[in-house]
Amino acid sequence: MDIVTAQEMYERDRVTVEAVGLEGKMLMENAGRAVTQDMLRHISPQHKIVILIGAGNNGGDGFVIARTLMNLNYDVEAWQVVPDGKITGDAKAHKEIFLASGHPLKMYSHSSEDLESSLCHADVCIDAMLGIGADGRLREPLAEIVYLCNEQAILRLAVDVPTGVPADEGVEKFDAFHAHFTTIIEAPKLSAFLQHAKPFYGEWSVVEIGLPKQKLPNCSRRLWGVQDVKRTLPERDAHSHKGTHGKGLFVGGSLFMPGSVAMSARAALRSGAGLVAIATDEQAIPSVSPYVQEATFVELKEEGQAVSGYDAVAVGMGLGRRPYCGKVVKQLMQEVDGPLLIDADGLHLLKGSLDELERRSAPTVLTPHPGEFAHLTGLTAPEVLQSPFVYSREFAERYGAYIVLKGPSTIITAPDGEQRVDRSGNAGLAKGGSGDVLSGILISMIMQSNGLMDALSNGCVLHGYTAELLVEAGHSKVDLLASDVIEGLSRTFRTLSS
Repeated sequence: MDIVTAQEMYERDRVTVEAVGLEGKMLMENAGRAVTQDMLRHISPQHKIVILIGAGNNGGDGFVIARTLMNLNYDVEAWQVVPDGKITGDAKAHKEIFLASGHPLKMYSHSSEDLESSLCHADVCIDAMLGIGADGRLREPLAEIVYLCNEQAILRLAVDVPTGVPADEGVEKFDAFHAHFTTIIEAPKLSAFLQHAKPFYGEWSVVEIGLPKQKLPNCSRRLWGVQDVKRTLPERDAHSHKGTHGKGLFVGGSLFMPGSVAMSARAALRSGAGLVAIATDEQAIPSVSPYVQEATFVELKEEGQAVSGYDAVAVGMGLGRRPYCGKVVKQLMQEVDGPLLIDADGLHLLKGSLDELERRSAPTVLTPHPGEFAHLTGLTAPEVLQSPFVYSREFAERYGAYIVLKGPSTIITAPDGEQRVDRSGNAGLAKGGSGDVLSGILISMIMQSNGLMDALSNGCVLHGYTAELLVEAGHSKVDLLASDVIEGLSRTFRTLSS
């Protein structure tokens, strides 16, 4: 499923109308009916429904939704919240159809008392006021109407994008309709994945309205989920051996942080890696080895690390920030001629060696959370969270690296600008060690997959989906540990193969 900007969505509508010949009025009818069908999951014939209709395509969809619900004998009160002069084009045509069908339409005036009274007696409010047209703070009367809606203890449903939420990234503050459920038309917009905008969407689903996919412009962003993993996850060959599934090296761990690299290595083995070696402080080996009995060990040395013979290398988990650790990271960037994954302390130490990152010809994968990415780029964490798509793409393209920007919506970016988003997982992953487990899964997927983007995307979903399955099976989001996720991978692979 593609993820689009507002402009890209407008372009898709234009191509459909001009190149394919589908009329805008037909698309609007399709959209309104599809949204209605989706919203019927949340409403019942006993509900009193208020639908708020604005200008543009969102308002036109609103007229179709109101007409469709009224034709189904739902108790609907339709309110037009903008002047007649703003209802133009296809939206005006559908308003005329609505009125010709004999349905009543209320007009919002400068006084909000009548609308407030309607909302007080309603069970459901449907927002079809603005959609992807928001470009800043709401102006009146929409700001007051949104405030009234949010104050009522009613079910709030939004069409495509909640009113006031910008479709794109880059807007820091806004007031918006706080939906419990949003029905998105055709493709989710960037803001559905932004930390400060996601809460306004509530839970969301996507409906198709008949846009011809083979004719649409290419999109560099897409949502990646469990079905994509099932389609692309490498199959286990019956004639394979341990070397077939890759030999990985994990460089990290220390006397006071031995668990990080241990969890990474164990996660790699649990997700299918054939062989795993751990390079760590000599004093840490007795602590790590009982936890990862299948691994071999080498001593982490200040003068350098032998890195030949490995299919992929990861560095940083529990490594520490001692002076020689920066030399270790720099040496690995210079000498590892295969995929190199840098996480945790490795990312902190990388800041002083970005020139080496730029010079690398072999693939490099960075797995920062927003704070670590801010440190790397010189941005602030709020700036990263405000525009994660553009900043991760700019960095990936400049340095030729793959970026896995971790969060509730993880954004995976390739050096050519391709981006995928994984929204699996839950709050149970907000624990120490979760990133270490993810790094282990990613290394395993890298060694077993043909394409790096598929490997990274699948690894992220495996991590999050495992957390979801564990909570379904009896864990809570409070007690879930990173080590539980490692052991839960077996169930995930069984589920995916069934």
